Amino acid sequence: MQTKLLDKEIKYEGFQLAPHWIYKNFKIQGDATVAFIGECDVKLDEMVDIEDVINNEPIYSKSMLSFISEQFNIGLVEGVFRQRLLICIIKEAIEKRGISLTRSGDDLYVGNKKLTVSIATKSANSVLIHTGINIISTGAPIEACGLENDLGITDIEDFANEILNNYSNEIDDIILASTKVRGV
Repeated sequence: MQTKLLDKEIKYEGFQLAPHWIYKNFKIQGDATVAFIGECDVKLDEMVDIEDVINNEPIYSKSMLSFISEQFNIGLVEGVFRQRLLICIIKEAIEKRGISLTRSGDDLYVGNKKLTVSIATKSANSVLIHTGINIISTGAPIEACGLENDLGITDIEDFANEILNNYSNEIDDIILASTKVRGV
């Protein structure tokens, strides 16, 4: 899997969770995950999570570290597994910095404050994943926490690259592991 930390700020509004968005905008073809920093403001009409739409819960963060992944030749259930794997890798990276947090499905919490948003969906030819981690929690519509202002994690670019590398290595290793066994 190819990865890239984008060097420009991008406001995540939901429309970026689309087939070939990574390829069209950054010329990275095939399975890929990109990360970027920027405001997150997803209105209900761009929401993929129907439960959030029904509950009238738009997403907002003044500053978020976003990961968008597009992966081909897999089904939605496998895509959700890969989404959860990404969340577990993020959790490990934070815990490595001495911070305790909990995972509930595809969400991470510090105490009762929500740190992440995440969704996986299927396009006609790929699975798309967006995972966002609050950097600054101020102004969030729910009780939230952020990497910088609440957890003291200020090395956001190093943190993002660590997650990108660990996720890519894990996916590649899983695929490689599937090629070394004899069928029975």
